[in-house]
Amino acid sequence: MSSDRTSGDRAPDDPAPPVDRSPVYQPEWPKAVEIFDTTLRDGAQFEGISLTVNDKLRVAEQLDSLGVHWIEGGWPGANPKDEEFFDRAQRELDFSASNLVAFGMTRRPQGKVDVDETLANLLGANTETVCIVGKSWDYHVTQALRATLDEGVAMVRESVEFLKAAGRRVFFDAEHFFDGYRRNPEFTLRVLEAAAMGGADCLVLCDTNGGSLPHDVESTVREVVEHFSGTQVGMHTQNDTGCALANAVAGVRAGATHVQGTMNGYGERTGNCDLTALVPNLTLKMGIETLPEGRIERLTVVSHAVAEIVNLAPQPQQPYVGASAFAHKAGLHTSAIARRPDSYEHIAPQAVGNDTRFLVSDLGGRSTLALKGEEFGVDLDGAQLGELSDKLKQLEHAGYFFEAAEASLELLMREAQGWVQPFFELESYRTSVDHRSGSGARVWNDVDADLVTEAVVKLRVGPERLVAVGEGNGPVNALDDALRKALNGRYPGLSDIHLVDYKVRVLNSGSGTGAVTRVLLDSTNGQRSWTTIGVSANVIEASWQALVDSIVFGLLQAA
Repeated sequence: MSSDRTSGDRAPDDPAPPVDRSPVYQPEWPKAVEIFDTTLRDGAQFEGISLTVNDKLRVAEQLDSLGVHWIEGGWPGANPKDEEFFDRAQRELDFSASNLVAFGMTRRPQGKVDVDETLANLLGANTETVCIVGKSWDYHVTQALRATLDEGVAMVRESVEFLKAAGRRVFFDAEHFFDGYRRNPEFTLRVLEAAAMGGADCLVLCDTNGGSLPHDVESTVREVVEHFSGTQVGMHTQNDTGCALANAVAGVRAGATHVQGTMNGYGERTGNCDLTALVPNLTLKMGIETLPEGRIERLTVVSHAVAEIVNLAPQPQQPYVGASAFAHKAGLHTSAIARRPDSYEHIAPQAVGNDTRFLVSDLGGRSTLALKGEEFGVDLDGAQLGELSDKLKQLEHAGYFFEAAEASLELLMREAQGWVQPFFELESYRTSVDHRSGSGARVWNDVDADLVTEAVVKLRVGPERLVAVGEGNGPVNALDDALRKALNGRYPGLSDIHLVDYKVRVLNSGSGTGAVTRVLLDSTNGQRSWTTIGVSANVIEASWQALVDSIVFGLLQAA
């Protein structure tokens, strides 16, 4: 037998070629796709989102920094907020890459375009581009509009012609297109033909109810693209079947060169096509140009910035941009990634502005801890890693969850090296809550007036014994106040540390009021944020653990 080895017989220590992550482009696909963002209109209809005009301006700035082609700002004339937005956007925003779009609808049934209020408001927004929605499902024309099918077609053609005559670029959103095409394709195509004959620059096929599936979408879009050769075709997909992203990709495969979606998938009901996943899928996987050169690396930052502005927590499991998108917990994964980063990651996280994270848990091993140590700047030897690994498994069994509290983990790793925090040593603490409103469970007129919360903290800083009394709107707030008073003036960095969130979870709810609780504290010093953890059957003790870790970690950053 020959001693020569094939590539499949390569010895473990032989160098392996890097994984080829270059996109696989097919000639029948479009070379480029325009990205149309409707976060400020359709996305704002997501339950839990309520944007001020200032919020909308800040989101628009983020979208422009990402480089989307079109930013749909809202519906001028629909409400005072959108009117103010378009007015201020024209004066205050200086886009470098994006174009602002005003949204509206076709003229009303039996109406005239030159006196239609909606069309007048669209022109009054003074955007170069407008997007109008019109009925393309016969059922909606006859039942919702109470109009004839001929009138439905005329509404579309006349509205587009009117806006084009006024010098606007016009996108036509064919509402309920896929539902209409399945039931009466002849009428639906008549509507698109009316828009195209009126001069529409793009025919956008809308899966308004979100009920379509990718195989149907792809075949239908291909038929439309072939029918309207020379006219741009776009996609607008909703996520009611969980297929908004897949349907958008299917549409592009079939020849669509314009896709509408939102940041983080916000939108009515279950949301819209998520542009944070669509853009990298098209560009990094399919080789289709979307954003300007160098902008896709901003995707994660913009995604999180928009989430902050709309006041919704970023979703950790979100593809590409989520905090967990490239987080590895199992020891087998982390040890492999330590040698070859491409072994368990489908793209380089940096391509979308994200990062690899190694999560420490009872599923991980020493290689995971060593990698986290490198990340924290803590060098542990083999024996220390072994002892720490055993300790972490015991702590996680007790209810600790260090992948959500990396500041506490870093302190624990430093302690494994023999480090002892030098800032203070606790002698004791005590809290008391006086409820002075009788036996009632609640006070309807003034809940806080009859509650007094106090904490006493006794510390040692070197040879000094320090005692302080704090008050607050609860035991944790009072303990924080007492601790800061006891340390008053000794550590300048303390004044920059602020607690921003406090979360409590009951771990074994079957134990009733005797259940073990887990507390997570989010803190910031204005430059960075961190999370600490405490676990105890006593919620005050769990809170104290998290509070002390938060203060110690903050002081360590300031040192």
